[in-house]
Amino acid sequence: MITLYHCHAARSFRPLWMLEELGLPYDLKMLPFPPRAFAKESLALTPLGPIPLRIDGDTRMTESSGICHYLGTRYGPTPLLVSADEPAFGAFLNWMYFSDATLTFPQTLVLRYSQLEPEDRRNPQVAGDYAKWFFGRLRAVETATATAETLCAGRFTAAEIVIGYALRLAGNIGLAGNFGPNVAAY
Repeated sequence: MITLYHCHAARSFRPLWMLEELGLPYDLKMLPFPPRAFAKESLALTPLGPIPLRIDGDTRMTESSGICHYLGTRYGPTPLLVSADEPAFGAFLNWMYFSDATLTFPQTLVLRYSQLEPEDRRNPQVAGDYAKWFFGRLRAVETATATAETLCAGRFTAAEIVIGYALRLAGNIGLAGNFGPNVAAY
């Protein structure tokens, strides 16, 4: 049985969504956010404290986009993945990694320095600078969705799941009001 450790509104939403899309049975373990502060017992499972943590037999993973790719590969075939023999394979992989490395990373700094840090440690300039970084990188999604309803391969894929979470996070931290028209429609 697949076990997923999840926090409301955290990156673990990606593998949760993927599990649902695949129709796989799983055991969901809910933790408060951030678990390293509010569920210290979880550090015995994952010493750095990241969520998600997905356990499938002897395989343990903490990278949300990687978990989505793993689930689709391990339990597929599924149209949620783009295979290496499809022309959109490179674009698919790029979106899968773009989701965290490029979109979610600046948002975590906005969240940290505008909401999570104690009041005396918050830094509006850092939050503002990284919000601008996020919007600069979001232009790629704006461009891709100008001519298509999906990011690649002409169908709903795991790329929509991982990028969709980044857009959901933007909404949760107050950045969605500045989306361009294509991203807003997407």
